[in-house]
Amino acid sequence: MGLFELAATNLGSPVILCFVLGLAAALARSDLSVPEAAAKAMSIYLLFAIGFKGGVSVAAHGADTALFASIGAGLLLSFFLPVLAFALLAVLTPLSRIDRGAVAAHYGSISIVTFVAATSVLEGQGLKPEGFMVAVAAAMEAPAILSALWLIARGGKNDAQKMDGGLWREILLNGSIVLLLGAFAIGAITGERGMAEVSAFVVAPFKGVLCLFLLDMGIVAGRGLRGARKHLTGGTIAFAVLMPVISSLIALPLGVLIGLSTGGIAILMVLSASASYIAVPAAMRVALPEANPSIYLTLSLGVTFPFNLTVGIPAYIAVASMVSGG
Repeated sequence: MGLFELAATNLGSPVILCFVLGLAAALARSDLSVPEAAAKAMSIYLLFAIGFKGGVSVAAHGADTALFASIGAGLLLSFFLPVLAFALLAVLTPLSRIDRGAVAAHYGSISIVTFVAATSVLEGQGLKPEGFMVAVAAAMEAPAILSALWLIARGGKNDAQKMDGGLWREILLNGSIVLLLGAFAIGAITGERGMAEVSAFVVAPFKGVLCLFLLDMGIVAGRGLRGARKHLTGGTIAFAVLMPVISSLIALPLGVLIGLSTGGIAILMVLSASASYIAVPAAMRVALPEANPSIYLTLSLGVTFPFNLTVGIPAYIAVASMVSGG
């Protein structure tokens, strides 16, 4: 399937249209909203479902060198991409060193919702990625935070907060990481037997819950865009669009070298191109309280997230298919 055909199919899917609905409603100042408790419950469900299914897949096919190579590639990307983002921000924007570091951390980490949406699109195209890619996603959450703090500390002005126990707990025991890895482990331990017991819960409702969750994400993104327009300069918007494209192209040869399937290569590209708006903001509140949340949240959730959902994912899949011959 060509790029434009894939893009048209993706843009016409219920998942993407729900996001567009939420975005449009927020920009139009509608009172449409999703209760916070419901949004939290949906995020817990999605994390558990994707982690559990990934663990079951690994149990069925076994761990091999591709698994460890993919995790290694994910760690390498998560450490390196903030360095690239930090440098690109210095060229394109007048942001302070602290704000550049905070934004860079987001663009080295990953968006689990973008990962889930891309997995859903790939499975719909018959390009199911390797189940262990969920472990790669979890591995890429934290290293970017450490890399960004190091970049800031290199300024020699004591801008980075001391790496104390509170920050380490925020990074390593972040709820999304714990749930994702825990569900992955449960799936790997119970295997097909476990899937048979809970398939009615983790498989059938998945896309419906994802639609409602992305409706809420659209509302949140729209409100963020509406309230932080002053930060959307030409340079920051250019960064938020260019950075995911560059990151995906860096991940592409790594996926090919490891020998991943077309779906696996596309997911590694998606992970590299996505930007965190859950785990990293929580860590930044602890590590860099002086950084401006309006900047890093507006760029990651308000610009890069919609770009990846509407344009990025079809492009990454098309490029991965072309390179792998899938």
